[in-house]
Amino acid sequence: AEKPRVLILGGCGFLGRHLVKYLHDKQLCSKVCVTDKVLFQIAGLNEEELNIYKSDLVTFKQSDLANEAHVERVFEHDGGNYRYVINLAAVTKYSQGKEVYDMNIVTLSKNCAAASVKHKVARYIEVSTAQVYEPGKAKSTETSKLKPWTDIARASLEAEQIISGIDGLNYVIVRPAICYGSGDTLGLTPRLIVGSIYRETGKKMESLYSSKLCMNTVHADDVAKALWHLTTHGESGQIYNLSDSNDTDQGKVHKILEAIFGIKTAFVSPLLMKAAEAMGTKHLVGYANDKHLKPFSDACKKYGVLDTPLTPYLDEELILPHSLSVDGTKICSTGFTYDRPNVDPEELKAVLLDFVQKGYFPKQMLP
Repeated sequence: AEKPRVLILGGCGFLGRHLVKYLHDKQLCSKVCVTDKVLFQIAGLNEEELNIYKSDLVTFKQSDLANEAHVERVFEHDGGNYRYVINLAAVTKYSQGKEVYDMNIVTLSKNCAAASVKHKVARYIEVSTAQVYEPGKAKSTETSKLKPWTDIARASLEAEQIISGIDGLNYVIVRPAICYGSGDTLGLTPRLIVGSIYRETGKKMESLYSSKLCMNTVHADDVAKALWHLTTHGESGQIYNLSDSNDTDQGKVHKILEAIFGIKTAFVSPLLMKAAEAMGTKHLVGYANDKHLKPFSDACKKYGVLDTPLTPYLDEELILPHSLSVDGTKICSTGFTYDRPNVDPEELKAVLLDFVQKGYFPKQMLP
């Protein structure tokens, strides 16, 4: 059969670049249209990714998908006729205003889903977030109680509800856990940067809360594999979590940081933790971030890294003790398998090495 034409919305972002590479390497499509607000030439792609985006397989269209006129031009770009549309265009920065999320998640998804019906797309895939579930120790399945605990999750859930009500739309929704891999700046990378700071200073690293606080994970390559799998598997209207079987928690992340950087780690004592919590969230944010921002900035200057998108800063929404425990097995009933069921320290070290090659991270801060 003729290979499909695929439209990737937000294709220059962290997950988008992994999906484009997956489709290219597996030779799965006849054409991949990437659309994004950011030009791919300045999106921080590595050399291999840049070569793929410049290849004959990929065509690029700069656009603002919250604008209906832009959406129409994207769906008609390069002859249109896209069989699958995958939406990775939602804003991912935390601590933005409600209007930013309403426009760049809710309105954007509504526009693109409606256009998918108009242009007779065979399947539309909406990438949401597992932060829509009520936090708790029990693993969240796709039918678990919903209680979004970030503004991104609140808007993502609203987008999901709008999409589910669009007549004639063949769609699937995915809810990934914490995503990591090359190009990640918001998932596990801030914690990697914190680990590198303690290697630089020679001090013991202490974190808030406990080792058992869940922060379940999924590799970006497995997300890419799952998105492609779901173009032809799973019934329309279904929701699928994406989460590996590593049961990642803060304790496991600490062990990884110890393995990578050779540092000692611990957690703030319960007594001090209780006192800090009594002083409120703002104090916790300051406690967690003030110790790391200046040392990382100083180290970057010391080693000649003068411009970087990387930061050890954790937003207030992520400082709170919300457990992200996600059951990612439902998708396996469709024939999907995770290639990276566990978090490998070497995989995370490779994330930083990729940033070293781009000039974003000092190689001297790695062992």
